[in-house]
Amino acid sequence: MLIVMKADALDSDVERVAEKINNLGFQPHKIVGVNRTAVCITGNQEAVDPADFSNLPGVSEAISITKPYKLSSNKNQPQRTAVKVGETEIGGDNLTIIGGVCAVESREQVFAVAESVKRSGAKLFRGGAFKPRTSPYAFQGLGEEGLQILSEVRREFDLKIVTEAIDEKSVEMVENYADMIQIGTRNMQNFALLKRVGKSNLPVLLKRGMSATLEEFLLSAEYILSEGNEQVVLCERGIRTFANHARNTLDLSIIPAVKKVSHLPIIVDPSHGTGKSYMVGALARAGVAVGADGILIEIHPSPEDALSDGAQAILPEEYLELVGQLKAVYEVISAVGVS
Repeated sequence: MLIVMKADALDSDVERVAEKINNLGFQPHKIVGVNRTAVCITGNQEAVDPADFSNLPGVSEAISITKPYKLSSNKNQPQRTAVKVGETEIGGDNLTIIGGVCAVESREQVFAVAESVKRSGAKLFRGGAFKPRTSPYAFQGLGEEGLQILSEVRREFDLKIVTEAIDEKSVEMVENYADMIQIGTRNMQNFALLKRVGKSNLPVLLKRGMSATLEEFLLSAEYILSEGNEQVVLCERGIRTFANHARNTLDLSIIPAVKKVSHLPIIVDPSHGTGKSYMVGALARAGVAVGADGILIEIHPSPEDALSDGAQAILPEEYLELVGQLKAVYEVISAVGVS
């Protein structure tokens, strides 16, 4: 349920509503809008009686929310959320490009890619220090050494760092070195991890699970939001289907579907979404065309030598050309008013 306050409601009126919710054994979440404040109720398994709140001072109306995801629903927050990573907004008025490497392999490899990301005008750099892999024998990442290299990238190139945490312990290390925590597809329903990043001060990039429905995806975001972290960005990275012409099936239909029901920004990862470098450009352009708030692209100076997912990495010069194309597509979409 959403308790909408009157435009002239006092802070004490809002606190009284929150206190009432707490007394009922539920959790209040205040949402401060441009003209008025609302309070969302979570933790209830059954419907809450609107009469419990309708007569409280400052209350305008009580609205039932039937979806299981409440804090991520646009019924709860009509204004779209823009998540800030440093000075960069994801979900704002510009297309956000996140460039980088699948895995941090060496200082030389990462710096070569960071130079191209910087030249492209992008402000965010993604690199994996922890790599949960299907096989225990595959490269698992450099761990804290990789985070230290990413920290050098931040300092030398003035790029904000996005990197994955795979468990609660690694979250603490990521918080010390990075600017945004990524939750990978395999951990989308690692609920203990989601609760932990929900307590973090860093924004979170939440990747869709490889078989997750829209509702499951948003409920995973709900875990983070319900712990108090409102800085969540969704990422479509392909799902597993019967198709075998690509590593995954990039589900671009989820972009307008998310925007219909949620206020959270959503970006597209065409690198993991296809697994094939020749497909990345086409699907990246398509992602912008359907309204994605950003694109995540993996780059490698020598893909044939990559320790992780070399088949989907594009060369630095290909990346620079693609960024120009993405900006052009975005300008056209913005001009005709497609969202």
